[in-house]
Amino acid sequence: MSNKQLKSTKLPVAIFASGNGTNFDAIAEAGLPIDIRLLVCDHHDAYVVQRAKRKGIDVLIEELHKGEKRSIREGRILEALKEQGVKVIILAGYMRIVGDTLLNAFPNKIINIHPALLPSFPGKQGILDAYNAGVNKTGVTIHFVDSGIDSGQIIAQEEVFRKEGDSLADLENRIHDVEHQLYPRTILQLIKKGVI
Repeated sequence: MSNKQLKSTKLPVAIFASGNGTNFDAIAEAGLPIDIRLLVCDHHDAYVVQRAKRKGIDVLIEELHKGEKRSIREGRILEALKEQGVKVIILAGYMRIVGDTLLNAFPNKIINIHPALLPSFPGKQGILDAYNAGVNKTGVTIHFVDSGIDSGQIIAQEEVFRKEGDSLADLENRIHDVEHQLYPRTILQLIKKGVI
């Protein structure tokens, strides 16, 4: 079987990320039956861009322009996704709210990872919020994306317990370790079940 034929049997996905890209790497290196057609990033200097380029993955930088409507920006992203034949969007540390343009084009085909046990501690600072609240357990949630903030249907969760004397960095590191295992495993389960 040729390399091109092999790629065609894999699920064509795009990964959206904004930062370092450790979840991007965890997904890309997990041997999943996916073909990462595109990385979409909203920061030209994010390290995830270098990670994608080293893997030979196309990159689309779509930074937010002052005063620009989200629908205009998402329209450009949607065109690139269509050109690449993308069927599923995987958010991996993407720090922008996904709007109606993409939600309508990919119904129940956008998944996200969040570093807390939703519905507790939604939003950008899930780990910090859980740490400051003093809860003895937090964790990781994978969910479908809807029009709310971290409010979509939960797909998978894994608990992470706070240990006595934990610093914020200790808790963050354990949560990230769980993310890097849970996200690829959950993506594989969704593919095997034909959900995505």
